Amino acid sequence: MYKAILSTVAVGVTFVAFVPYIRSIWHGQTKPHVFSWVVWGLTTVIVFFAQLADNAGMGALPIGISGMITLYIAFLSYQYRVDNTITQIDWVFFILALSSLPCWYFASDPLWAVVILSVTDLLGFAPTFRKAYISPFEEQLTIFVLMLFRNSLVIAALEHYSMTTVLFPVAVGMACGCFIAMVLIRRSILSQAYNPQDRA
Repeated sequence: MYKAILSTVAVGVTFVAFVPYIRSIWHGQTKPHVFSWVVWGLTTVIVFFAQLADNAGMGALPIGISGMITLYIAFLSYQYRVDNTITQIDWVFFILALSSLPCWYFASDPLWAVVILSVTDLLGFAPTFRKAYISPFEEQLTIFVLMLFRNSLVIAALEHYSMTTVLFPVAVGMACGCFIAMVLIRRSILSQAYNPQDRA
């Protein structure tokens, strides 16, 4: 019973995280990188099915819902063209990420599918890391903090624990934590650079 409750809370946290983020895109306040969100959306949806195949149960539900919302954000990123700073290295990571997606289909073991997709998802983080490093004030950290919390709930809500069911939420959670730390450090450095008196 408590697994279902944790899964329901995780779904709620997912919506709490994504709704303000989507609104901020509509208003031009947040400028997500379309490449990252396309990769994240595709990998998350596929991992959802891989988790179901390994009896993840209710714990997989937040992942599935998150995948669908993530694809919608990718659509918004493309539709509004909010981020046009696509570099050659972004294309490299994007192509690497997409080229690894078909591998999950040929992996007879769901674990290998999740390993491949987790690596792909982390590759998809690269363009966003690069963009946020350069422009750390153009990203909302709230969504990444909530996703870190949400993934902890997902792990707790899993009905079956294995590398197949646990690896993806752990990897994404760690990536979110690193991203948050990097953005906060960059904001602090840039704020001091533009406000020398703060260093006194």
